[in-house]
Amino acid sequence: MSKTVEILLREDIENLGNCGDVVRVASGYARNYLFPHRLAQAANAENIKMIARRQERYAIARAERLKEYEALAGSLAGVELHTVENADRDGRLYGSVNAAAIVKMLAEAGHEVAERQVRLAAPIKAVGATEILIHIYGEISVTIPLMVEPEGGFPEPEPEPAPRPKRDDNSYEMPEESLNG
Repeated sequence: MSKTVEILLREDIENLGNCGDVVRVASGYARNYLFPHRLAQAANAENIKMIARRQERYAIARAERLKEYEALAGSLAGVELHTVENADRDGRLYGSVNAAAIVKMLAEAGHEVAERQVRLAAPIKAVGATEILIHIYGEISVTIPLMVEPEGGFPEPEPEPAPRPKRDDNSYEMPEESLNG
């Protein structure tokens, strides 16, 4: 038996292809997943004709979904997130701001985004400004600014010590305790 087979996709499958594409996949993947879930079928002439008719309907539906994704990207473009977290004096958070927290902040702002769409290299563990990438679909993504503030606000910077007055002459003043010795 062949290790790969040619199949015809019935649905759009991320990282594999779109509806109507003929692709080569591992035979086990086709037999155990794609065929039972009705995501693909054997690539023969009859099935290709049937999918060609279906592809027209899919093209219209795909264009509508793309418009929805672009509208979501447009609505997210002006969003700025702000959160107050518990942090130490050095600005390190005692917890972290992760994708779930960002999804919750976006939901409170009226934007529904899935947690898998929030792209963070690592959870945010420090106060300050950062940018969050929201991947919507395909090449559509938006960068949102996020400001993480410590509870009680940012600490006031310590005042710089007043400069010591300079003396004009080159004399040296002896401390009093050394004079009484």
